[in-house]
Amino acid sequence: MFEETNDVPSELTPLKQQKRTPPQYQIHFSDADSVYGKRIHNSSCNNGTTVLGSEVNSEHLIINRTTIDRKMDDTKRILLKVGFDFLILCCVGFPILIFFVVGDPFKRGFFCDDESLMHPFHESTITNWMLYIIGIALPIIVIVITEVIRSKMKHTQVQPLKVFNANIPFWVVQAYKSIGMFGFGAAVSQLLTDVGKYTIGRLRPHFFDVCQPMMPDKSTCHDSINQGRYITDFVCNSEKSSKRMLKEMRLSFPSGHSSFSMYTLVFCAIFLQARMNWRGSKLLKHFFQFLLILLAWYTCLSRISDYKHHWSDVLAGGVLGASVAVVVSNFCTNLFTVERKLGLMTLPQTRYELSTNHTGTGNGSQ
Repeated sequence: MFEETNDVPSELTPLKQQKRTPPQYQIHFSDADSVYGKRIHNSSCNNGTTVLGSEVNSEHLIINRTTIDRKMDDTKRILLKVGFDFLILCCVGFPILIFFVVGDPFKRGFFCDDESLMHPFHESTITNWMLYIIGIALPIIVIVITEVIRSKMKHTQVQPLKVFNANIPFWVVQAYKSIGMFGFGAAVSQLLTDVGKYTIGRLRPHFFDVCQPMMPDKSTCHDSINQGRYITDFVCNSEKSSKRMLKEMRLSFPSGHSSFSMYTLVFCAIFLQARMNWRGSKLLKHFFQFLLILLAWYTCLSRISDYKHHWSDVLAGGVLGASVAVVVSNFCTNLFTVERKLGLMTLPQTRYELSTNHTGTGNGSQ
């Protein structure tokens, strides 16, 4: 009989091949290499052969370096973004300044028997500084407080931005986005209002009291020769009116107070609808929204009672401001982005979901 050996193969005892395992490579990073990912040190194999492992870990190094570069570029990227946003805002706001300084409204005439222009001059109930507090300071305070409360109630996993080695909280980023779009919309609304004012040149209800017009022949509206005539050639003979007042008397349509207050406060109300989700009371948010709309409505009404505008001026200004607020909040901001995505993802799939007793997840909590 033959003896089975490990050296000689046979038909009954085929050669048992020794399984060879691939060598394991280990990559060691030094302190400098772990940060910048530039050098890779490979350990030697058992047989003394040195194998380069750059191909195995190239993808890991690219991701690592991309993450580090992104952190290093936060300051530059944010400064460029803020500067670009400021430039766009200036492009919209600069024409408003031009209108205010050197703008010349359209020279519209009048009839001496026009009773709508015979109202007395009255000081504004809502002055300019009150309008700025109501229309600018109040919405900004509401936006900041809302974002701070949301950041404390909902802990986000988003990594904070790093600017000049200082971490920027996530609520600051969200507040900047909302305030930036709020300011952009306010500038757009005001520019549209000024274009209407200087293009139409409608006379204010207190025109006769402020101007006291006198024709080239030294006649006035008290003379019968001017009754029923449409007068375009005249000069203002009032001693109590300043140069600014004589310019403002032609800027009745549309109402600037109405458009500005409606835009700012309607935008603020829409912001609360999207960002305020306190479950303690369903009416608290709507009560705040009611107060904001009430302030805007009172501002509009005061312009009529103060004889600063005709009712149609206030109506046009209010519609203009509210329309800009709705367009900006819905199509220029991301206030309702999550709700739109949830609405797309929660289409009814069953008969139960189509029933009236079913409440979908897309209905946000109050």
